[in-house]
Amino acid sequence: MRRTERRPEPAELLQAGPVEPSGLMDLLGVAAVLLEADGRVDMWSPQAEELFGYTRAEAVGQYAAPLLLHPEHQDAAITLFAEVMATGRGWAGAFPVRHKDGSTRMVEFRNMRLTDNLGDHYALGLATDRTTLRQVERNLALSTRLVTQAPIGLAVLDPDLRYLAINPALAAMHGFPEDAHIGRGFREILPGAPFLGAETVMRQVLVSGLPVVDQQVVGRTAADPDHDRAWAASFYRLEDHHGSVLGIATVVVDVTDRYRAALKADQAQQRLRLIAKGSARIGTTLEVERTARELADVVVPDLADMVAVDLLDSVLQTGRGDVGEGPALFRALAVKTAYPTDATEAIVPPGSLTTYHADHPAAHVIRTGRPQLITHLERRDIPRIATDPDAARLLAKAGVHTDMAVPLIARGQVIGVMGLARARNPLPFDDDDLTLACELASSAALSIDNAVLHQHIRSAAETLQRSLLPQLTPHHPGLEVAARYLPAQAFSEVGGDWYDVIPLDGGRTVLTVGDVMGSGIPAATTMGRLRTATSTLADLDLDPARILTHLDKITHGLDPYIATCVYAVYDPDHRRIQVASAGHLPPVLVREGKRPELLDLPTGTPLGVGGVPFETTSLDLRPGDYLVLYTDGLVETRHDPIDERLADLLRLLSPPYSSVEETCDRLLRRLRDPAGHDDVALLVARALPLGDGGDHLAGGTTGGATGG
Repeated sequence: MRRTERRPEPAELLQAGPVEPSGLMDLLGVAAVLLEADGRVDMWSPQAEELFGYTRAEAVGQYAAPLLLHPEHQDAAITLFAEVMATGRGWAGAFPVRHKDGSTRMVEFRNMRLTDNLGDHYALGLATDRTTLRQVERNLALSTRLVTQAPIGLAVLDPDLRYLAINPALAAMHGFPEDAHIGRGFREILPGAPFLGAETVMRQVLVSGLPVVDQQVVGRTAADPDHDRAWAASFYRLEDHHGSVLGIATVVVDVTDRYRAALKADQAQQRLRLIAKGSARIGTTLEVERTARELADVVVPDLADMVAVDLLDSVLQTGRGDVGEGPALFRALAVKTAYPTDATEAIVPPGSLTTYHADHPAAHVIRTGRPQLITHLERRDIPRIATDPDAARLLAKAGVHTDMAVPLIARGQVIGVMGLARARNPLPFDDDDLTLACELASSAALSIDNAVLHQHIRSAAETLQRSLLPQLTPHHPGLEVAARYLPAQAFSEVGGDWYDVIPLDGGRTVLTVGDVMGSGIPAATTMGRLRTATSTLADLDLDPARILTHLDKITHGLDPYIATCVYAVYDPDHRRIQVASAGHLPPVLVREGKRPELLDLPTGTPLGVGGVPFETTSLDLRPGDYLVLYTDGLVETRHDPIDERLADLLRLLSPPYSSVEETCDRLLRRLRDPAGHDDVALLVARALPLGDGGDHLAGGTTGGATGG
């Protein structure tokens, strides 16, 4: 360990004051004894009193040999003394000395001859306890070896943070020789910004005296300028016996391996958190575009600065990933960037159709089904990941430097591509990033494929549902009728709601609304069978309760389906209507000049339950009166009490519109849950004076029946 010593100023040497114990000499307790030429003691230091036990008064004037030595050692000592005095050559060695208390001690001596200005000779003896001296020597040797051979870095700096001493290990960490450190400042050796914090900590330690242990410092030195390294540094203040600050000592341990392992562990935890986040947030609905946006929201900004999610258009159209001849046709589903950037204009916007050139990563992924990782993009490489020269210019301007494309694979077929890039994030994508992206893409692909499949099934169910609903005839004696059917939204399945208006003999008309509990093609098929059965049974001219009884038996044979239904027959000649309900929500009756009311009907049980009789209720329906039949999709939501929603229905019907068409539109516009979790079937009938029925059927009614 190299070291330097500060040379004291002359003024410091001339300062008067008592000598306080300090340093190695005091630790050794070196005694000084001056002997005259005849061997008598002339001077006796305080340390000699402590080492030999005799006071100055007891020793001065006495012959040293008989005073300090056992008789058997006196002749040898006198001979050595005579040789020093005669030749002037010093002598050093250990000699047994008799202490005043009678004990014997081994004392290390250094004897030399002194000559005064008169030419007289004296002998100066310097002595210290041999055991103490050997211990100090061992400690010093051990300390020197520990410092020079220690694998940890050690240094001492003065109060101005200039290097006074440094060991080879720390010099190697810094990348400078030991000699190059001495006298230079800390920041001269380590000028990087990461070391500014360490300098601040050392100055605080110098002021406070409180040590700092295991301060982590991460940075780059001349020893390894291309990579970050990590050190655990400890600092403590050095003081002399008076408490004066001598400087600061540093102990530095290279913990780069531990730091990198912890960094990798942290990155692994971040990836696990991202996968967990993806599992929770991707695929929350059965909507294709929303699922793609959820995937984009997960990967930006935690994994990428920008992302684009594209789906093969053939998958959307046919459910198959067959791209056929020529370039694959993609439909962009989602785009997201971590911050505002012109690079957004270089990415195909959602909803657009596009193709990619053969060298584009997306085209490569579709051809091979394998991901592509580009860890480093030079400016000349940017056109490879761009759709055209303008896009390449924007991506280069944004600073895109790394890119990867991963396939969206579901059920063994590639259905699309997710492209990711980094610009502000300086780290290139690596294999771990690619693995994570593939994991997220795999999960999202299955959700997207499920959503595509659901869309196709829903489209088929909706088509079937609409084909099974009636086209209202233009003649309903004594009635003005309007109907609407609205399917559930894209992320739910089409249900089994239906309505029907059936003419009977004698000018009577059947009004019915029902709801098969279930969804999808099976529910729509069951609805069609029940509607057909209802139409067939209506021709038998039975009481509404009897009709429901027969429908109950038919539905029971369609297990596990059950349904609710309201069946009403209007007789314009008698201005009477007969109504029966099978577990359905009550119709609304609106009379002119009166408040709308929910019909108080025996509710009955749903069709398919069996064993419970139904009841028919008769009431007047005069010209101008409205009857509103509906399914639960009109009034039920997931958050509002049904009583409040029914109250809203009555409020919207007071007063009613003059047209049944306007009434339908108003109810759907104001009541239908925007989320559209369920189908809605709505049938509104207004009683007219006899002879007016055929003239009041609006042309829009047929359109309303098909979801207008």
